[in-house]
Amino acid sequence: MAAEVPLEKLRAWWFRRQALDGSLTGPAEVLTRTGWARSVGGSNPHLGFFARAGLDRETVDRAVADQEVHELPSARGCTYVLPKADFALGLAVGSGAPEGELAAAVKHLGVTTGEIDRLNDAVLASLGAAPLDVAALKTAVGDAVRHLGDEGRKRGQTTTLPLALGLLQARGQIRRVPVHGRLDEQRFGYVLWSPSPLAHGGPDPDTARTELAKRYFDWAAPASLKHFRWFSGLTAAAAKKAVKPLGLLAVGETGLLLPPDLADAFEDFTVPREPAYALVAGIDGIHLLHRELSRLLDPSDAGRPSPGSKSRTLADEPDPPCPVIVDRGRIAGLWEYDPEAGEIAWLAFGRVDAALKEAVSRAETFVQEQLGDVRMSSLDSPRSRAPRIDDLRSAR
Repeated sequence: MAAEVPLEKLRAWWFRRQALDGSLTGPAEVLTRTGWARSVGGSNPHLGFFARAGLDRETVDRAVADQEVHELPSARGCTYVLPKADFALGLAVGSGAPEGELAAAVKHLGVTTGEIDRLNDAVLASLGAAPLDVAALKTAVGDAVRHLGDEGRKRGQTTTLPLALGLLQARGQIRRVPVHGRLDEQRFGYVLWSPSPLAHGGPDPDTARTELAKRYFDWAAPASLKHFRWFSGLTAAAAKKAVKPLGLLAVGETGLLLPPDLADAFEDFTVPREPAYALVAGIDGIHLLHRELSRLLDPSDAGRPSPGSKSRTLADEPDPPCPVIVDRGRIAGLWEYDPEAGEIAWLAFGRVDAALKEAVSRAETFVQEQLGDVRMSSLDSPRSRAPRIDDLRSAR
């Protein structure tokens, strides 16, 4: 393998491996082939499913209802949408986060493991087939839940209930379901999880970490150990141990690693001549699997103003400030949805060709007919988005 690999080739390869050419079919296949979709109450999962497989919201909602895919706390304890085959793995690699939160509450807030055990039992006894939201659960468990006072509020932990819910989710005993069945909303209820993906036990920690590494490098390679550590939240020593059984190969002198079974395909891969556009969220896997924005930005674009900011440039941002237009792995533009105008406001970094116009039009129709709006996260709103929309329009 050549010592130097052109960035253009790496980008186009990542684009192809992420199936942003729209070559996949169902929701589970998208997540299995291209990686778990980060979910923060925004539109990222739906945009990713549409870009990779042309999936409408009804198809995705049905997959959620049928538990073909599910939003779970997983890598780094963060919520992702996973395929059914990975439910047990996701819970295993995410289990450390709620355990850590409990340990902190015991240390700083006077919480005891005994009271959380009793609260866990009360939650399980209260749940059935119909989802209960947090308010209903508080009523149902009564005195088993405790307020944690001013110190708890300072630490973002007002009651003991979130501690119990986090632990029970990580153990596969309960699951959180969207009230309206949509992945882009932030209203949830809880139900018992039966049969649980952990009914027969889950993978031990070392096995889980290696399985996560195997999946990660299949989704994201070429990638560095540092990239994998960001995604997994593992220490340097734990990450090295996790990847050791995989026999990863160095990609020239780039510092990037590649699974052996992809080496020949990567060596033979050539960058397509024709543009191929995809409109995706800023936290789409094409960025977030590595979370190194400079990989996807040409130097000539890195100095562009960051929409919505008075002084920052794109090079100053750890993540894209808004959804992105990607062409063969390069960020070729930025966009936002303007719900008042019912259209996409967008800015291209280069020549606007017919294929780009068609990609924007197709995404715009999808949002209009299927989603109604595009939010970066649960905190995003038309009002908070307005300065970015104005900047995108004024820069055209």
